[in-house]
Amino acid sequence: MKQLIQNALIASLLLITSAIFGQDVSLFQQFNGKYDFVFIGNTLNPIENSFQTTPAVLTSSSAQLSLNTNDEIEKAYLYWAGCGTGDFEVKLNGQIIRPDRTFSLQRVVSNLVFDYFSAFKDITNQVQASGNGTYTLSDLDVSSFIDFHSQRSTNFAGWAIIVVYKNPNLSLNQLNVYDGMQAVPDEVNITLNSLNVIDNNDAKIGFLAWEGDSGIAVNETLRINGSPIGNPPLNPVNNAFNGTNSLTNSNLLYNMDLDVYPIQNNISVGDTSAQIQLTSSQDFVMINAIVTKLNSQLPDAIIGINSIDKQCDSRAITISYRVTNPNSTAILPSNTPISIYANDVYLRTINTQTSIPIDGEEIGVVTVVIPNSIPNNFNIKLAVDETETGTGIVPEINEINNKSVSPVVLSRSPSFQFVPNLESCNLGNSKGLFNFSDYEGLVKTIISDRVGFFESLSNAQNNINQILNTTNYIALTTPKTIFIRLDNGEGCYSVTSFVLTTKNCPPIVNNFVSPDNDGFNDTFHIEGLKDIFLNHKISIYNRWGQLVWTGDNNSNEWDGFANNGFVMKENQIPSGTYYYLIELNDNDYSEPLTGYLYLTK
Repeated sequence: MKQLIQNALIASLLLITSAIFGQDVSLFQQFNGKYDFVFIGNTLNPIENSFQTTPAVLTSSSAQLSLNTNDEIEKAYLYWAGCGTGDFEVKLNGQIIRPDRTFSLQRVVSNLVFDYFSAFKDITNQVQASGNGTYTLSDLDVSSFIDFHSQRSTNFAGWAIIVVYKNPNLSLNQLNVYDGMQAVPDEVNITLNSLNVIDNNDAKIGFLAWEGDSGIAVNETLRINGSPIGNPPLNPVNNAFNGTNSLTNSNLLYNMDLDVYPIQNNISVGDTSAQIQLTSSQDFVMINAIVTKLNSQLPDAIIGINSIDKQCDSRAITISYRVTNPNSTAILPSNTPISIYANDVYLRTINTQTSIPIDGEEIGVVTVVIPNSIPNNFNIKLAVDETETGTGIVPEINEINNKSVSPVVLSRSPSFQFVPNLESCNLGNSKGLFNFSDYEGLVKTIISDRVGFFESLSNAQNNINQILNTTNYIALTTPKTIFIRLDNGEGCYSVTSFVLTTKNCPPIVNNFVSPDNDGFNDTFHIEGLKDIFLNHKISIYNRWGQLVWTGDNNSNEWDGFANNGFVMKENQIPSGTYYYLIELNDNDYSEPLTGYLYLTK
């Protein structure tokens, strides 16, 4: 299907007697300040192609750059062009050049399709390094297209460099470089926007054009704002594109034009655009680049957002911004309005505090409260030189570069579920062993939130010394508060807590004692008693009911020796069955623990 459409398009083009397809000339670069420009370049046609008996185009030619001592090169743009679909690798003073951008133009005449091309390269560094002198463009080869294009006498090639320079002795100017690829016949209208005429003294316009013929002057005019312009005798009003270079006063620039015209009388103070009209009833002319220089003294307010500070759970944000006045020709006055919007909803207007000089800046800070009707995720926009009504009050060089937009997400503290306190058995002196590993899942309401456990509020707030073992956590003393920090990845966190406590669990009595120093059952050991029931008392009786040993929390465990009543040698008592009475003296255990134990020696 795609091929059928292409074939149909080609067939329809061939039915057209004459048609031209190119790229509209539009603004490429603007310079504001003490700037001017100059053209250099040369044709590759040995003579005008209309007079060639044997079609020919050279592959190299040279031109001379001669700037004044105080002229400082700001930019240098190389354009080369020719008949055919293009040669996009050339050399300038022996250095290989490949284009940054290309242009093409196609002309259909009597069922024949003629292609033309132009290429662009920013060669600022090379020209700044080389400075004044001879520039030679070479290896531009259109030989394979010459014979075909000679049918219409459009076999050509050439090159030019637009040099933009600054000089402290110049007036403040606005210099605009426009480029594209547009052609006549019969008529081409080009609107030059982004002008700002303050003073029309020394106003001028320069053209880089291809394929003009000196011998064809049939309704061939160049008009600025409706008025024809010329530079006779070099450029007659009725033959604007005639193979000339008005900067060198040469009429030997075969099939190309590098012409600069004064336009003081064709443009007025206050103009913001100019209408360029080219007419030709016979000569085929292609416009590649246009440069205008106008006296301009205007600021250019630009605003940028440096940073946005926000607090968790607050709809107030603090914006740090910078207002600059770059690439301008006048001071930006103080009290220039700055309007602030959230999702294009107007919030408030503030003003600059100082007059901002050329290339100067002012840094400011403003706090705004975002209405509840604005979602948490929104765009904040600052517009300088814009009032509440959306209009500006300061005439500027550029009225469409006054806004700065930045995305904002209001920060929220993560929500959480309260978790219960934990209790475990007292391991002595209120020490306890705890497992709260499942609390990570229980505490958060959003699965992506990060959870950490800490032993102090300070540690949680600073996110340091996190508890790593939540499965077998030992609290040396209780009650102990454990703090939980939840982070949501938006710079906000929440802290909650739970308490670890211990309780006195029932003691476990080992009722078999064999004090033989083998490490097993050498004493009357009661698990969960010592240092837990601090006021306990143990009494041991023999089988006749006589008290043979008493102890408390400060005593060693009973090891088969008596410390009370009738005793044998060295207080040893015989093997046998004994009766114990353990008074816990604890509110949770009102009844003593009693039972029998067996002593074996």
